[in-house]
Amino acid sequence: MVNQNLTATEIGFTHEDFAALLDKYDYHFSPGDVVPGTVFSIEPRGALIDIGAKTAAYIPIQEMSINRVDSPEEVLQSNETREFFILTDENEDGQLTLSIRRIEYMRAWERVRQLQAEDATVRSGVFATNRGGALVRIEGLRGFIPGSHISTRKPKEELVGEDLPLKFLEVDEERNRLVLSHRRALVERKMNRLEVGEVVIGTVRGIKPYGAFIDIGGVSGLLHISEISHEHIDTPHSVFNVNDEVKVMIIDLDAERGRISLSTKQLEPEPGDMIKNRDLVYDKAEEMAAKYREQLLAKQQGATAAPAAELEEDIPPATETEEDIPPATETEEDIPPATETEEGIPAAIEE
Repeated sequence: MVNQNLTATEIGFTHEDFAALLDKYDYHFSPGDVVPGTVFSIEPRGALIDIGAKTAAYIPIQEMSINRVDSPEEVLQSNETREFFILTDENEDGQLTLSIRRIEYMRAWERVRQLQAEDATVRSGVFATNRGGALVRIEGLRGFIPGSHISTRKPKEELVGEDLPLKFLEVDEERNRLVLSHRRALVERKMNRLEVGEVVIGTVRGIKPYGAFIDIGGVSGLLHISEISHEHIDTPHSVFNVNDEVKVMIIDLDAERGRISLSTKQLEPEPGDMIKNRDLVYDKAEEMAAKYREQLLAKQQGATAAPAAELEEDIPPATETEEDIPPATETEEDIPPATETEEGIPAAIEE
């Protein structure tokens, strides 16, 4: 039978000996380290964690998750062992502060970088809007959709709660910015069902000095002024009005830049028919498009004829409807950070 009344001398190893051993081997923990730890005490607004240091480390409730946490028990259980991020150095009591949220942030940024590299389309619900656009969450990070990249006629306020397909425009952990595009996702999906040389019916949604923006099934294509007619045109306003229904041919699809380029010039039986006899152009559209496709095929097979649908380099993207829309990756005061910061420590998304 084991004698449970052994003295410290008989055991040969006391708490003082253990403390001296820790000092001898000089265990150091530095901010930024990821260490295993075991939960041994849960408190109302945090938890004490054993990570092998001389003093129990502490994790406050706001550092327990990338999402809002109302109670530590939502995340941690007594005696649970998991990884923790060392957030701050020892305080005056020798206690370290830990974080789970920082680990989740690091993994979230790694995941969205991977999704961007794959040019993946993701879906997320809008949880708020501001004057510049809409806010969503991707992998727990807060993403921003600029108003120019929201492809819907609904008022922004009515988008809250709506699930949208999205493409990545900017993933920048250093600048804490995650910018996405609803428009690009729709254009890509629509492009998968469109072909160069195809005739489509659309509606004029906007007219600029350089051309007309045509809505074709929910996405916008650009009919550049140089592609309206073989005859010179001073302004697209002289040919089209907003809300006109038009028949156009697709001459270029650029999924990477979200650009759909259109032409009525290539549908003219005779130069200038778009100005003089638009109905004839529409009647002969399929016939002229067939000839265009034959020419395109001949070109692809090695013909040396000049491209029939060459566009000027300065044509703006077909997905934009305003000349003064800044690039989505430029600094805009309405773009919130993907992770909020407070004294250098990112705060919970919901806070």
